[in-house]
Amino acid sequence: MPAPTPKASDPRNLPEGLIDEIRRLAEDQGFQMAGISEARIHRGSEHYAEWLQRNFHGDMSYMERNADKRLDPTRLVPGSLSILCLRMNYLPEPSRRFRSLLDHPSKAFVSRYALGRDYHKLIRKRLQTVARNLAERIGEFGFRVFTDSAPVLERDLAEQAGLGWRGKHSCLLTRDQGSWFFLGEIFTDLPLTPTEPQAEHCGQCRACIDACPTKAIVEPYVVDARRCISYLTIEHNGSIPLELRKAIGNRIYGCDDCQIFCPWNRFEKLGELPDFQPRHGLDDIELLALFGWSERQFLDRFEGSPIRRIGYARWRRNLAVALGNAAADPHIIESLLQALPEAGELEAEHMHWALQQQQRQLAENRR
Repeated sequence: MPAPTPKASDPRNLPEGLIDEIRRLAEDQGFQMAGISEARIHRGSEHYAEWLQRNFHGDMSYMERNADKRLDPTRLVPGSLSILCLRMNYLPEPSRRFRSLLDHPSKAFVSRYALGRDYHKLIRKRLQTVARNLAERIGEFGFRVFTDSAPVLERDLAEQAGLGWRGKHSCLLTRDQGSWFFLGEIFTDLPLTPTEPQAEHCGQCRACIDACPTKAIVEPYVVDARRCISYLTIEHNGSIPLELRKAIGNRIYGCDDCQIFCPWNRFEKLGELPDFQPRHGLDDIELLALFGWSERQFLDRFEGSPIRRIGYARWRRNLAVALGNAAADPHIIESLLQALPEAGELEAEHMHWALQQQQRQLAENRR
């Protein structure tokens, strides 16, 4: 529902303690926290402009194209006065159980948020339910909901709303639940009192910076997306730079290292919705098994998954890099050789690289 242009003075008498009611409604829909931000960005404009100027957004031209709307939420939804920010935990299992996957190069590592169903529709639907249920209690109001689907600086707004603080890896952090959560927003024309932001608690810690395989966190709070494995395996359309391929290891869709090694995630909380549970064994599966999927299998099995959006060619590109990084295995070489004749240009380039890596390792092992 689009937010109407507000009057000079809003006649609605909103009840005291409304934030407590909003939080109850949010919890009813599976959210763990809710807060209120003003419909403006307090201190992100200079940082964001510099990030764009340094070309740290890579091929993500949409980040630059809609910068004005990101920096001024009222340009995105005219008439907005307040923004309800909510967060939802998604981690399907304790991180100590999957951290070891990074030490098994024959197995695939998929970012934990993508193991289950696509969160976009799920969270949008629940945000709309929260807004409609709130309207039943206080009367109709204008609203629109978003979750990682529009030019919204979600982490800045969530930080302003007190849902956490921005860590040095740029993710939002909390002391009691870590960082494994999705964010969502309800833009409203309600004149709500903002909730208090949280204090930062990163101190002198560099765990996320030191853990990044490709050194994408170029300085505290600044990520060069062009070096980020999540960007390279999801957003980037073309060839993965040669100098970064070894560091990607077995990460075939996204990367969670900066969260895995963050000390605050000792207090991580698991997601409560079955939709976030792993599908098709993605939480513990061999690279060769995935490489054997046909395009039809890829499309069918990733129906309703965020992974489907990258397409089969990029999926095979990512798998080829991971296979090149795996321990020498004649079965890998055989699979790559069989796949090459029907591979497209993008896939073939990375398959040839993987073959070279595998053959080099086999030659060294024979010495």
